[in-house]
Parts: sequence; structure tokens; C-alpha cells
Amino acid sequence: MIVNTTAIVIHSIRYGEADLIVTLFTKESGLKTYLIRGVLKSRKGKIRSSFFQPLTILDVEAVHRNKGTLERLKDVKLVSHYQTLHTDFVKSAIVFFISDVLKSSILEEEANIDLFTFLETALLWLDHHDDIYNFHIAFLIELSKFLGFFPDLSQLDSTYFNMQDGVFQSDSDNIYCVEGDHIFKFKEFLGTTFEANMKIKLTKKTRSDIIAMLLVYFELHLHGFKKPKSLSVLNEIFK
Repeated sequence: MIVNTTAIVIHSIRYGEADLIVTLFTKESGLKTYLIRGVLKSRKGKIRSSFFQPLTILDVEAVHRNKGTLERLKDVKLVSHYQTLHTDFVKSAIVFFISDVLKSSILEEEANIDLFTFLETALLWLDHHDDIYNFHIAFLIELSKFLGFFPDLSQLDSTYFNMQDGVFQSDSDNIYCVEGDHIFKFKEFLGTTFEANMKIKLTKKTRSDIIAMLLVYFELHLHGFKKPKSLSVLNEIFK
């Protein structure tokens, strides 16, 4: 079956001397993995290896057999040329972090147009804005909505955040109940706009603590989720 769809590059890996295996999150068909032969050596082909940098947004024409094997790309075009995402050092670090998160978060081969629209909108926002120091925190929180475990806000005034159940409560009843300054600040991100989240003032420690807590939260709610290897770089940048 030939499919024309917008897609976001989640991950790519070299295969052999000249081939790439590329995982795309497509708008029409969900997560798909493709084998692209000869792309690392070809300079004249219409499909170029530069198209598959992390989180690049593409229009693709693909052949989907839907048999659990690697699929095939017939044509690829850039939807939008990013202005800063792959050239700005800070934004590049965020891109690699988000790519790592999505690699462990999006696992199903089924369309999720709402999730796709959120990712596309967030990436274009990041490309066009400079006030981005809380972007990765706001992104993870928003992502949890689409993955089905956004925190319950009904007891937001309570002291503890129970990561296991995704609720706020007045006391601790398991090892995944956390409190502290970072939880107080974490609450500021909830129930407000993405743009407003960028204005929240955080110390380096508080920002690091919130990210660490969110990654544990993802681990608890997503089977097989792995802490991104790019986290250490991100923590060094956001001081």
C-alpha cells in the first residue's frame, strides 16, 4: 500500500556501509521503521541522509506492507527548513533529549493525530523562539497528556506528589511520594499555557530535580522507558 503522509524523524541508525534504518512517527500510520539503501553514499538521489536528523519534519511517500518488517520510502521532502534547531547548541541538546524520550515513549504502530499535531507544533515553536530554558520540562508535562498519565489536579494544594498514581496528596504512603521545592515549582507548570511555562524562574538544582522526577514518572507509567543518555548534557547546559 502506498501512503503519503507527514512524518517526524524519531531515530536513525547506520546499517552496513551505505544504508540507514530510520524510525518515523507518521501522521497517517503511527510509528514506522524504514530501510533506506545506499543513502549514505548517494549524492544525486532524491532521498538524502541529511533529511533524517532527529525530529526533522518530512513529507514522505512510502510503501507500507504492514507485516512487521522494515518498510520502504519512495520519496522524501522537507516540510519546513528549521532555522535554529540543528544549529543552535542549546536547541540541539533539547532536540536530542526529546528524541531520546520519544524513542522510548512512542511504541505503537497506530495513528495518533493529536499527538502528532502536538509534536509538530512544539518543534516549530522551539525553532522560532529564544526563551526556551523550561521547554524540556513543559514538553514532558504536555507529552504526558497524550500518553495518558497527565497528573490529576483535583488536589493540587496538597504537599506530596504521588508519582505512582499521578495524584497530589497530603501524606506519603509509598516510596514514590515526593515533596520539596521542586514539587512546589512543578505545580506552577500545571494548568497553564506553554508560553507561560517559559517564564517560570528556576534554579539549576530545581530544574534538574523536576526533570529527574518527571523521568521517574515516565518510567513508572511507560513499560520499557529508558532514561535518556542525553540528560547529562542537558543538565550541564541549563545552569
